[in-house]
Amino acid sequence: MRAKTEDQIAAEEAWYETEKVWLVHKDGFSLASQLKSEELSLPEGKVRVKLDHDGAILDVDEDDIEKANAPSCDRLEDLASLVYLNESSVLHTLRQRYGASLLHTYAGPSLLVLSPRGAPAVYSEKVMHMFKGCRREDMAPHIYAVAQTAYRAMLMSRQDQSIVLLGSSGSGKTTSFQHLVQYLTTIAGTSGSKVFSVEKWQALYTLLEAFGNSPTIMNGSATRFSQILSLDFDQAGQVASASIQTMLLEKLRVARRPSSEATFNVFYYLLACGDSTLRTELHLNHLAENNVFGIVPLAKPEEKQKAAQQFSKLQTAMKVLAISPEEQKACWLILASIYHLGAAGATKEAAEAGRKQFARHEWAQKAAYLLGCSLEELSSAIFKHQLKGGTLQRSTSFRQGPEESGLGEGPKLSAMECLEGMASGLYSELFTLLISLVNRALKSSQHSLCSMMIVDTPGFQNPERGGSARGASFEELCHNYAQDRLQRLFHERTFLQELERYKEENIELAFDDLEPATDDSVAAVDQASHQSLVRSLAHADEARGLLWLLEEEALVPGATEDALLDRLFSYYGPQEGDKKGQSPLLRSSKPRHFLLGHSHGTNWVEYNVTGWLNYTKQNPATQNAPRLLQDSQKKIISNLFLGRAGSATVLSGSIAGLEGGSQLALRRATSMRKTFTTGMAAVKKKSLCIQIKLQVDALIDTIKRSKMHFVHCFLPVAEGWPGEPRSASSRRVSSSSELDLPPGDPCEAGLLQLDVSLLRAQLRGSRLLDAMRMYRQGYPDHMVFSEFRRRFDVLAPHLTKKHGRNYIVMDEKRAVEELLESLDLEKSSCCMGLSRVFFRAGTLARLEEQRDEQTSRHLTLFQAACRGYLSRQHFKKRKIQDLAIRCVQKNIKKNKGVKDWPWWKLFTTVRPLIQVQLSEEQIRNKDEEIQQLRSKLEKVEKERNELRLNSDRLETRISELTSELTDERNTGESASQLLDAETAERLRAEKEMKELQTQYDALKKQMEVMEMEVMEARLIRAAEINGEVDGDDAGGEWRLKYERAVREVDFTKKRLQQELEDKMEVEQQSRRQLERRLGDLQADSDESQRALQQLKKKCQRLTAELQDTKLHLEGQQVRNHELEKKQRRFDSELSQAQEETQREKLQREKLQREKDMLLAEAFGLKQQLEEKDMDIAGFTQKVVSLEAELQDISSQESKDEASLAKVKKQLRDLEAKVKDQEEELDEQAGSIQMLEQAKLRLEMEMERMRQTHAKEMESRDEEVEEARQSCQKKLKQMEVQLEEEYEDKQKALREKRELESKLSTLSDQVNQRDFESEKRLRKDLKRTKALLADAQIMLDHLKNNAPSKREIAQLKNQLEESEFTCAAAVKARKAMEVEMEDLHLQIDDIAKAKTALEEQLSRLQREKNEIQNRLEEDQEDMNELMKKHKAAVAQASRDMAQMNDLQAQLEESNKEKQELQEKLQALQSQVEFLEQSMVDKSLVSRQEAKIRELETRLEFEKTQVKRLESLANRLKENMEKLTEERDHRAAAENREKEQNKRLQRQLRDTKEEMSELARKEAEASRKKHELEMDLESLEAANQSLQADLKLAFKRIGDLQAAIEDEMESDENEDLINSLQDMVTKYQKRKNKLEGDSDVDSELEDRVDGVKSWLSKNKGPSKAASDDGSLKSSSPTSHWKSLAPDPSDDENGPVDSTSRPRFSHSYLSDSDTEAKPTETNA
Repeated sequence: MRAKTEDQIAAEEAWYETEKVWLVHKDGFSLASQLKSEELSLPEGKVRVKLDHDGAILDVDEDDIEKANAPSCDRLEDLASLVYLNESSVLHTLRQRYGASLLHTYAGPSLLVLSPRGAPAVYSEKVMHMFKGCRREDMAPHIYAVAQTAYRAMLMSRQDQSIVLLGSSGSGKTTSFQHLVQYLTTIAGTSGSKVFSVEKWQALYTLLEAFGNSPTIMNGSATRFSQILSLDFDQAGQVASASIQTMLLEKLRVARRPSSEATFNVFYYLLACGDSTLRTELHLNHLAENNVFGIVPLAKPEEKQKAAQQFSKLQTAMKVLAISPEEQKACWLILASIYHLGAAGATKEAAEAGRKQFARHEWAQKAAYLLGCSLEELSSAIFKHQLKGGTLQRSTSFRQGPEESGLGEGPKLSAMECLEGMASGLYSELFTLLISLVNRALKSSQHSLCSMMIVDTPGFQNPERGGSARGASFEELCHNYAQDRLQRLFHERTFLQELERYKEENIELAFDDLEPATDDSVAAVDQASHQSLVRSLAHADEARGLLWLLEEEALVPGATEDALLDRLFSYYGPQEGDKKGQSPLLRSSKPRHFLLGHSHGTNWVEYNVTGWLNYTKQNPATQNAPRLLQDSQKKIISNLFLGRAGSATVLSGSIAGLEGGSQLALRRATSMRKTFTTGMAAVKKKSLCIQIKLQVDALIDTIKRSKMHFVHCFLPVAEGWPGEPRSASSRRVSSSSELDLPPGDPCEAGLLQLDVSLLRAQLRGSRLLDAMRMYRQGYPDHMVFSEFRRRFDVLAPHLTKKHGRNYIVMDEKRAVEELLESLDLEKSSCCMGLSRVFFRAGTLARLEEQRDEQTSRHLTLFQAACRGYLSRQHFKKRKIQDLAIRCVQKNIKKNKGVKDWPWWKLFTTVRPLIQVQLSEEQIRNKDEEIQQLRSKLEKVEKERNELRLNSDRLETRISELTSELTDERNTGESASQLLDAETAERLRAEKEMKELQTQYDALKKQMEVMEMEVMEARLIRAAEINGEVDGDDAGGEWRLKYERAVREVDFTKKRLQQELEDKMEVEQQSRRQLERRLGDLQADSDESQRALQQLKKKCQRLTAELQDTKLHLEGQQVRNHELEKKQRRFDSELSQAQEETQREKLQREKLQREKDMLLAEAFGLKQQLEEKDMDIAGFTQKVVSLEAELQDISSQESKDEASLAKVKKQLRDLEAKVKDQEEELDEQAGSIQMLEQAKLRLEMEMERMRQTHAKEMESRDEEVEEARQSCQKKLKQMEVQLEEEYEDKQKALREKRELESKLSTLSDQVNQRDFESEKRLRKDLKRTKALLADAQIMLDHLKNNAPSKREIAQLKNQLEESEFTCAAAVKARKAMEVEMEDLHLQIDDIAKAKTALEEQLSRLQREKNEIQNRLEEDQEDMNELMKKHKAAVAQASRDMAQMNDLQAQLEESNKEKQELQEKLQALQSQVEFLEQSMVDKSLVSRQEAKIRELETRLEFEKTQVKRLESLANRLKENMEKLTEERDHRAAAENREKEQNKRLQRQLRDTKEEMSELARKEAEASRKKHELEMDLESLEAANQSLQADLKLAFKRIGDLQAAIEDEMESDENEDLINSLQDMVTKYQKRKNKLEGDSDVDSELEDRVDGVKSWLSKNKGPSKAASDDGSLKSSSPTSHWKSLAPDPSDDENGPVDSTSRPRFSHSYLSDSDTEAKPTETNA
């Protein structure tokens, strides 16, 4: 456990003080802070939180918040290590890790993987070797860590291991499966002859991917079968052999599959094969246009090319797996025959006419040729269900008649179903054959110790999640059922077994917050009956699963899927009183569909049961497929399948790959066979439905025998791999990702998005939270007492010393308690059971780490002792060798002395002869031994022959027993068939019996009613007969009695009826009261139940938080305990160190005293030595002077005194020079030292200058960074301005589009209204012309005759209508003018917007030009800088070359300096020697001159070096400045270029939008011009109509003047009434139109004239109203009937018969036309 720093602890405490929580909502969860509830007045169950991302304050339920962990827990490797373990915290941690591309996470003992398809670098071989040999505690979460953990556990415990992969389809289980096998193969290696290498595994995966995978809506290459790959390991931990078992293969996918899905990949590979010879042999050169199986070649060329490459890869893989070319050819022949069968097709039911056959015989002939049989044999095997020379494998019962025997032979199948059955049977046999060939290549005879099993099954299938609206199929139900069983196995191993172990060991733990498991979905599929094998309808009330119901309904004649669903829902459907979610089944709105809740009700899948009954029935064509392959005329096919005919490689056509290559493989195969041969499975193993359950049982039983490791694969997003993601899921991801980002970490989750709702559903379905709580709260690690003591007693050596090394423990529990006390563990971290010791998570790992450390220390000491021992032995050996060498040397010396001695020669000659005698005796002994061995060999050979005979006899006996067993099996199968037939017959008979019983009961009730009626009729008849016979007296008495009795009976009936009604009313009242009371109680119960559920949830939440707090407290206690242990250890070490320090201090004082004494002694001795040296120097000088005198005296004989004086003078001069040179050398040494000090000062100054320069560069960098940031800010501001301008432009465009749409609608309305008004005016004009013509005729008639009042009224009526029409036209004109003004205003707005956009465009153009100018200037500056930089680089290169030369010269000068110094030292020694030996002084002078010359050269070289160094530093600084300036310029240029591109792009968009606006403006102006032209034409027409109208009024005035003279009598009443009505109508319309528009003054004058005329001529019976209207009792319809017909508008007068019809219609039209005109106005 890594200790936390004080800062981390303080940060966590500050985090927990703020009370951070997760607010859970429908889109995910958000981080918030819970406010203190003491200061708030909130209702119960409510809390107030403040969201972190926007600061909003909300009042939410307590159930909607969950505790949040500190930021240090964001990327924890183990989810069980979270302080607060809840859904939101787990999802947040997963999202953070997924955003950082950390796809693997520990979840307690399991591993959680999110989409492992990407990131191939995470699964490289280098990463594999990082995990090799590690413990789980030392490894990061990875799929390789699971493999390493299982491999390590297998080596340590010698127990079989298994790794189970769980998850939905497309979540990466097969990819993880591949990585697991590759890791184990790479790390463990193979023993011997490479039985299972990485190359073979890649080949095997390629083969399985081709023959067992297909694209689905959930996955681009989904596995369509379940598999168990078993790796057997030997004693050394290497792979000794391997095998694979497959089950639940979707063999029907070859012929039939869901829509929008494809068949197996191998068909597309084969159709894209590039080998022309193979294509010709398989008849695939010309493909069929139609294939009933849907097997068509790929359309795209790149897909074809890829498929051809995959086919070549598949052939290479089969070659690696030792599949011969003949065997490969057999596979291709079978696949091609399946394709040709699909091309051949079958006749439909309408065209069969009682005969089933192929639709296209030429393709069927190709299939028969490839299978090695004739067309008749193939047709018989498919459609007639029999083979030539063979009989059906199903026998019929002697009790059955023709119908029953036909039923026993097989169900009535269509020709297409028979063809599909043959195709699926052929593919199933081919797949089983391939698995056998693979196991043949992987098996080995080596001894294996234990095995590793890896389980891969198809994941949960849900078509709705893949975006499909279809229901799931039966195969998908089988795969979902297998996943549910594996989930239940995970629950059993994680929860139930642990709780049972705690209960057995008397360990009390409270797990109240764990919800009980619900296996309703599994029970709804496979729950079996506890009754006898032959069921009856009396046992129909017992619940059975869907598989058993399918098996029963398949035996019942006339059974349907609806009846199946009714029975299923009667057992498992929602019942009355059940709450929502309690039932595993729900009804669907679609017919023959139902919903089944998988994964504990979190994954609801809709299934379509159509055709399931036909699927579950035996298809004889499928059963004939193996015999057809075995009887093939092609030897390459028949040899393969005949060899497998007698072997039990397949269990009832279900599990393939049961070949035994090793002892462990045989044991696994025996276990699976036992599942199929025990109990009910022995009878029902032939049933297709029960086979599914048995296959899954075999899978579960196989992996139950091992130690399991679970890997949960989750889908990160709801996305189908072959298609696009669903919109709902993407929306859900985006909404949740906006809310869920933690503060200060907004970008990490944005790297890879997660669908929080989908991940939450998968987390709940897998129940990982409960597993992690169980892992945290419980004791997951446990060991037996004896094993724990033997393993960890090395940590307590004092106990071993106390009891001895090999002591016998009587009480293991007591010994373990002592060991735990000595280990000083925290009490809460371990618990003692009855036979085991239990540990919290991580405790055992820490003990293992301590044990490894102790063991490593012991091993180190042991290695040291061994090395010491070996060194001593080696030393002894060397001593012996030395002694032997000395002995040999001594013997050789002796041999040299005696080799010429005669007796020695005689001895060497006689010695070999003595050895010959000894060798003869040895040969005789060896011969005797050979004779004994031969006798033993003969005896062993005889025994071997006897054993061989016994083995042959036993083998024959075994073969006989095998044949007997086969006969018994056949008998059992026939008995099971008979039993099935009997069951069907009994079910049918019981059904008929039940129907007859119901009919019998109904008839019995009907007969009782009829008997009562007959009895009543008989009594009445008897009474009547008695009355007739007895006569009047007796009859009267009896009649009275009878009547009295009848009255009593009636009274009694009424009384009883009344009492019954009273009782019923009382009962009803009491019932209503009880119902009300029951309703109240039910409501109270529901309320209390809801409150109880809320309290239960709250209790669970508080319990979980309490457990988390307890665990956190225990962790803190453990941490404190560890700190205390460390403190105690530190205190003890400190006391020891203090004691040692005190001892050292005492010893130091003692040594100091001794040192002082020795120093005093040394000082005295030194003084004595100096005195002695002074004495010796004096003596030496005396000796020298004496020697000089002696030499002078000796040289006086050969030289004169002059030469002697000269020599003495030279000697004195030489001595003086030597002293001067010594002084100069001292001065030079001092100057050298001063130069070195100056050099050191210069170096320090240079270092200081370098630091100041670095600081200046940093400050310049900061300034440049600030300038860059300011430029970025300005750039961002410009971008914001551009965005705002772009938004304004978009807004203007939208407004322009809206105005254009309004303009178009208005123009349409104007056109429509103009057209309608023009039409109406033209119509009125025609009518006016007709009226004028009529008026002219009437005037002519009045001139000739007296005018008619009716005609005058008619003319007045027409005049009124014309006036109204004119007013409406004027009103419409004004409305059009208003609309035109609005259009003008809108066009002005558009023009303003256009000018604003043009100004904006010009501004952008100016900015663009400015930016381009700046860019050009920057480019020029950049070019100049580049030129300077290139020149500087060239100069720097030259300087560097010069520096290199100078450096070489400096090195040479240094070498010369060293040589000169050596020479100087040599010369000094020579000088000393010369001084001593009195050599010639000329040599000394030359040497001195040379020394001075060398020193001057040395000084010059030093100054030159300093100058070059300063020059080099200056050039380096210039180079760095130029490089930095160049980088800044390049960055600025790049930014300017990017900004220029962005502005150019925006300018281009603006230009395009401006051109679009100009085009639309031109269009609008054109439309405006057209509308103006139309308006002018309408105004001209209106003016002409006004002129015509005035002319009509003038003529009408003339007519009125003419009429006034004629109307004086009472005959004018009709005309007056009509005119009054006309004036009234006009007044009303005037009142309506009064506020809207003004009426023509001339029309007003005309109306006033009519009023005045009427007032003059009104009779005494008429009266005018106050508002100007006139009242009359005469009807107004009389003159309406005389109106003219508008059909004759220009042909003079019209018929009197057509006028009434026209007048009525005309008035009604005008009335109806006036109303919309008013409304529009």
